[in-house]
Amino acid sequence: MQKKILIVEDDKEISELVTSHLKQESYTVFTAFDGEGALQLFENAKIDLVLLDLMLPKLNGIEFLKKIRETSFVPVLIISAKESDLDKSLGLGFGADDYISKPFSVMELTARVHAAIRRATQYIPPSQDPSNITQFKALTLDLDTFSAQVNKRSIQLTSKEFQILKLFMQNQSRVFTKEQIYQLIWDDDYFGNENVINVHIRRLREKIEKDPSNPQYIRTVWGIGYKLGE
Repeated sequence: MQKKILIVEDDKEISELVTSHLKQESYTVFTAFDGEGALQLFENAKIDLVLLDLMLPKLNGIEFLKKIRETSFVPVLIISAKESDLDKSLGLGFGADDYISKPFSVMELTARVHAAIRRATQYIPPSQDPSNITQFKALTLDLDTFSAQVNKRSIQLTSKEFQILKLFMQNQSRVFTKEQIYQLIWDDDYFGNENVINVHIRRLREKIEKDPSNPQYIRTVWGIGYKLGE
């Protein structure tokens, strides 16, 4: 079955270019040119991935992202001319999975789309199996239902946050460098993208830690990276 991609981009030339290329890659493509139209399309179609511009009329990209994250973990790849760390942090912080700046290579964009969909489909198992539930202290991760709990309280994770936490919980004694985390989770080469890792770790700590400034689950190993627990 063809995967469905929603392109939310107010520049019609860019939208047409990306649409044409993705259709050649056998994707079904929906297009929207403002945030409100995008939200309506998203609610009426079973979308597998969103390509999202930040600067949109009617409803901006961040507000659109916040709206869909209330009910969905669908992968979101931001495409925007805004290149500041703040803009990237906002998008990633509100649940985007990746970020690519304009101007971009259509080939690179397609590779990012392939990788994001492949990662997302890894977490749709056929049936629940007790062996797919992993635990550390009061933190529980269910690989079947794509859910997590702390002290029996459900927490909402983005797909990237879930994958990072899964990586730590399945390798509880291992220290991961930022480069290793990026390569394993984003399935891409690492070019010093520290801000992407920092934002995701900070947001994850805010959700699972009692005191994010003194984390008990995701520990910093100074000069190396991160690990789970002690």
